[in-house]
Amino acid sequence: MMEIIYTPQAPNPIGPYSQATKMQNMLFCSGQIAIEPENGQFLQENINLQTEQVCRNIQAVLRSAGLELKHVVKTTCFLVESEDFVPFNEVYGRFFAHSPARSCVFVQGLPKGAKVEIEVIAAF
Repeated sequence: MMEIIYTPQAPNPIGPYSQATKMQNMLFCSGQIAIEPENGQFLQENINLQTEQVCRNIQAVLRSAGLELKHVVKTTCFLVESEDFVPFNEVYGRFFAHSPARSCVFVQGLPKGAKVEIEVIAAF
């Protein structure tokens, strides 16, 4: 049976989806962009600050399910600008030092004009 995961420590979904779903020993987290959960404001700063906020949002969703970043087994990262790849990796590497599997793709646009979006899969 699927369980919907929700925490007020992460941004409310901006569409008809959940923050994450749990199925057996797997957690599937929806993509996060740089929205501050305290006020619902989009952080329109540089790629470094956006990536940090995205990773903090992911941490909050994971914690609400009893997990940590070390439980992440796969990330999918979406970037708008190719020149953001190096600074994105620097911040991403601090949060995902355990090197989960990853896909990183460049897209034409993201919700709210975000520079980065990350979704993760974690295992219990």
